[in-house]
Amino acid sequence: MKIEGAAASRERFIAHALQDLGPLRTHLAQERARAEAMEQARRAAAAQARAAQQEFARAVGPVTPLRAHGTVLLRPEPPAPLALQHQRDEQRVLHEALSDDFDVGSLLDTDETLSFRRPGIGPEVTRRLRQGAWTLQAELDLHGLRTEEARAALGQFLRTALQRGLRCVRIVHGKGLGSPGKSPVLKGRVHSWLVQKNEVLAFVQARADEGGAGALVVLLRAQRQHRRDGAENFE
Repeated sequence: MKIEGAAASRERFIAHALQDLGPLRTHLAQERARAEAMEQARRAAAAQARAAQQEFARAVGPVTPLRAHGTVLLRPEPPAPLALQHQRDEQRVLHEALSDDFDVGSLLDTDETLSFRRPGIGPEVTRRLRQGAWTLQAELDLHGLRTEEARAALGQFLRTALQRGLRCVRIVHGKGLGSPGKSPVLKGRVHSWLVQKNEVLAFVQARADEGGAGALVVLLRAQRQHRRDGAENFE
């Protein structure tokens, strides 16, 4: 009886094991089918490529392959050099162009605002400039800068304004209340520097709501535009 019971247990174990192998056999069959499908697709693609190559060969006729010359490694282009010397030359020219020794007093109009207009510019230009006939297009604030810093900043500002085609700008130099002796040193320097720039046609003291005695409104020369009568256009 014990022998028969052991045999029956083995048979049940084998039956359960065979049942567990069913999903495995199904999975293996699916993997084989997938692999066969991929192989068939690869063979079909290879056959299609060979057919296309043969068709191209028939179309172009006999050809002679070029000899292999190897691979050429091209060096990347070097970055553009910085024009340091050109920048230093510009700074030197700018420094020389804006002198602190220039006597500007005789060129300023003798009014309370010490306005300036270049020879050939009529008094109506400074009058209209004072009235705000031109729209302010940019501003430079020189507050807190030392003389050399202010000189460089003003030169760069004017150069950029001219490149952009600006006509009317404001220069804020301050009233000098923080200077030793409460003397507006930078104000006089700015007057002198602006007069030395041929691109500056005129300037006037800003209105009270635009900075008053601590700022200037500056009219710059436009690109060479002429009216029919030959007079320069200040509009």
